[in-house]
Order: sequence, then C-alpha cells, then structure tokens
Amino acid sequence: MSIRLRLILVLTLATSAIWLSAAWWINVSTRAQVEQVLDARLAEAANMVSSLMADRRIALDGAGAETSIALPGTAEYSRQLSCQIWSLRGNLLGASSGAPDAKLSEDEGFTTTLIDGEPWRVFTVVNPEVGVRVMVGDRIQVRDRLVGDVVQGLLWPLAVVFPALALLIRISVGRGLAPLAHLETALRNRKPDDLSPLAGAGDPREIRPVRRALNSLFQRLDHLRQTERDFTAFAAHELKTPLAGLRTHAQIARMASDPAVRDRALATITTSVDRTDRMVRQLLDLTAIDQDAASAERLDAAALLSEIARQAEDQARPRQVRLDMQAEDLPPLHAPRILVHSALRNLVENAIQHSPQGGTVRLTASGDGPFMVFQVRDQGPGIRPQDRDRVTDRFWRGPGRDVQGSGLGLAIVAAAVQRMGGRMELGSGSGSGGQEVTISLPLSPR
Repeated sequence: MSIRLRLILVLTLATSAIWLSAAWWINVSTRAQVEQVLDARLAEAANMVSSLMADRRIALDGAGAETSIALPGTAEYSRQLSCQIWSLRGNLLGASSGAPDAKLSEDEGFTTTLIDGEPWRVFTVVNPEVGVRVMVGDRIQVRDRLVGDVVQGLLWPLAVVFPALALLIRISVGRGLAPLAHLETALRNRKPDDLSPLAGAGDPREIRPVRRALNSLFQRLDHLRQTERDFTAFAAHELKTPLAGLRTHAQIARMASDPAVRDRALATITTSVDRTDRMVRQLLDLTAIDQDAASAERLDAAALLSEIARQAEDQARPRQVRLDMQAEDLPPLHAPRILVHSALRNLVENAIQHSPQGGTVRLTASGDGPFMVFQVRDQGPGIRPQDRDRVTDRFWRGPGRDVQGSGLGLAIVAAAVQRMGGRMELGSGSGSGGQEVTISLPLSPR
C-alpha cells in the first residue's frame, strides 16, 4: 500500500471516527436537553391546569360527567400532550381530547408508565384545595421523533460536507507528498554514474533528513568507487613492476654464460617472486577484511603467534633477523581467525622488512582486562613523526626508504583491528630504539 493511499485512509477513517463520536455526543446531549425541556413543559402544563382549577377558570361537571379540557398554549407540541383530572377518591373528572381511557399514572411527580403497550412520560400534581389530581403526559415515541428530528437536522450538514472534506484530504495529501514525488523523479532520471549531491532548495523539513542521507550515501559511494579505482590502478602497477623484472632477469639468466651473472639473475627472480607473492597475499587479506564475512571462533593466541613466527622464518632467514616471542598463560581469544591472522602476520612481516641485517623482532602477547594485547617491536629506523598520520593509508610508502614494499602492511593491520573493535597504537620509539606497534583486541566479539 502506498503512503498516499495509507494517509488518505488514515485521515478519512480518523475524521469519520471523530464525526461519529460527535454525532453520538450530539444525540446524547440533545436527547438529555430535550428531555429536560419536555419534562419542564409537562410540569408547567400540569401546574397551570391545577392553578386554573383553583381559580375556578376550569369548571367540572358536578353530575360526574367528564369535562373536556383544553391545554393552554398554542405550541405545536401542546397538541401532543394529554391531560386527565382525577378526584382524590379515584374518579375521572375530566380529560383532554385524545387522552387515553386508562389512568396515566398512580404516583405523584414524574413517572414513566406503559399504557396500552405504549410507554408514556407523565407528570402528576395533587391539588388538595380542589381535591383533584392533575396528570399531564406525552408518548415516548413522540419525544423520540422530536429528538431524532433535531439530531437529523444537525447531522445533515455534516453528511453534505463529508465528501467535500474527503476530496480536500486527498488533494492535501497529494500536495503534501509532492516533494517525495519530485525526489523520486530526480532519482529515477539520474544516471548510474552521477553521484553528485541532490539539490535541496526549498525542501520541507521532513524531506531534508532523507536528502542529507542520500547525499551522504552518494558521497560514500563516490569515495568507495574512487578507492576501488585507486586500488585497481595501484595493484596493476605493483604487479606489473615485479612481473617485468621477472621477464627481464629470466632472459638474462637464459642468455648469460657467466655463472655469477646467472646466479644473480636467479636470485633477483626469487626476490621478485617473493615480493609478488607477498603482495598477492596482502591483496587477498585486504579483500577478506573488506568483505567482513568471517565469524568469531575460539583462538589460542600463543599457538597462533607461534604459527605466524614459523611462517615468517622464510622471510627473516635471508636477512638474519631473529624472532623473539613471549606469550604464556593467555586467556582464550574469541575473534575471526582470518582477521587476527592477517593483522599479526602483516605486522610481523612489516617489522622484519624494516629491520636491519642481523636485527631482532620481539613478539609479545599478554592479557589486559577484557583485551588481548599484542606488541611487535623491531630495531629499524622507526616511523617519522610527520608520517604517522599516513602509514595506515593503502599503498602509501614513505619517501626516502630503501625497503621495497606495496604500502599495504599497516593498512591491513589497521583495517582488521578496526573490524574487530580493537585499537592500534604506534609507539614513539625511533632511531636505534626501533618501532613498536601495539594492537589491543577484545577477548569477546563485539
């Protein structure tokens, strides 16, 4: 169901409910007021007849014959009233035309009686001076018809106005939803590659959050598309360089007659293959982190760190870098294995790559309250203060570095730690003190 139809139905039903409630209230209040007025007329007529009898202006036949009584007043309602005059002994002395034969009431004051199967409202007044009982009554049916006429007269204008009101509700809802229709048209006519912000001059207050959210989404999509383009360009460039080197040195090794030249070419090929292999693994890690599809599992942090240290031996051995690991009595870690493994492996490989020949990389793990803390410290030159804000950017490499890399290592670490709800801190060590990187991961998943 559309919002337009839903609003029209809700407003129409709400208006109908209010009008029905108003009609019920008008019926109840009008009936109560009319009943009060008619009861007052009954009492007024009965007291007037009793007063006229006391003044001898209405004479009764002493022979016992019934006397015809004309009720005072010229109102149309007076013709609906019936009057009976009874002696205190119980004899009928007089009655108005149209009055029933049966006695209207046995009690004094207001009563509701059933006469010939029809309900009557009767007021009885006793005049002891004259010795009579005056009764004036009217049919309940007459009262109901009178109340119905009054209520009907009040409701007819509402019934006439209701269709016009429903039409106004439909027109108003259509005009009120016009900004949404304009927004829909703007989005439908927009080209797929158009991620520019939506113009919002004159938007209603309710539409502004939607427009802001859409513009924010367009901005994020544009940033993501730009990141993907940069990713593709950088990846293609980084893969092209070692592949070109592989081809060149393979040709040198094939054509070289000097064993020393051939060995140097083969060594360069091995280095290029290792570099390409590491970059491919980093690209796969980055893809897995961006997808964020892994589920948390129970991990033994010490065993995982030992596994990473063994895998890094092939990289550390040619540089004669020693790995020193300290991880004992650690609580279990609940996190996605691929994220933890990618973060720690890239951190260790990055430390080995920046360590000097014969240096040491220290790996430590410890529990700190609700967090598992991993620290990796090398003896390299460290991160310069002016580079700290950019070392986690993808494909960024600091200027003036002799180390060849893809610029993805710390970017992968930062992305994985962020996905796991942890934090990454860069130590202040530099120069001979090396660089220390600390990552803190929650023991339980977010």
